[in-house]
Amino acid sequence: MKKFNSLKSIPAYLPIMNIDTDMIIPKQFLKTIKRTGLGKNLFFEIRYDNDGKEIKDFVLNQEPYNKSKILITGKNFGCGSSREHAPWALADFGITCVISSSYADIFYNNCFKNGILPIVLEEEKIKELLEYFKRKQEISIDLNEEKIFFGNKEIKFEIDSFKKKCLLEGLDDIALSLEKEEKIFSFEKNLKNQKPWIFND
Repeated sequence: MKKFNSLKSIPAYLPIMNIDTDMIIPKQFLKTIKRTGLGKNLFFEIRYDNDGKEIKDFVLNQEPYNKSKILITGKNFGCGSSREHAPWALADFGITCVISSSYADIFYNNCFKNGILPIVLEEEKIKELLEYFKRKQEISIDLNEEKIFFGNKEIKFEIDSFKKKCLLEGLDDIALSLEKEEKIFSFEKNLKNQKPWIFND
């Protein structure tokens, strides 16, 4: 997993509440177990028309928002099923930070496991950031300081210290397990000496 430290981008804004994981990546695209290739199908049902052509009014189909790395959304983002393909699709599109007033718990936790920073802010603070969406101007995010910088202003956000460590160091569940590799091997070695019959073919 790529390390996340700081980020600068023009934010895109999707003003829809209760966006569920099926809206983020519809069920017909869940056959793959690869984390890549899903970006083109992100928000498929509201991003494309019935002929598969891009809907011009959809924000992620417009310049410069089609290259945004930061997505501002309505509350309760990522509700619905627990599919991990949702953060996969966001990351594959290039979005590595989502800003909302609230998230579904499973989606929120899945973001950290896939290199995405989900920031929780009060609605009033989100409104301040929306001015930069309208102006097509960049905002900056510093995870280490837990701050968003825009113009001559800044907004503080809070992140659980363990989740922050995982993003800063690029640690997913597999990497966290590998950090304990020596202890795992030591345990297996001791177990083999104490109970060798378990390892007999």
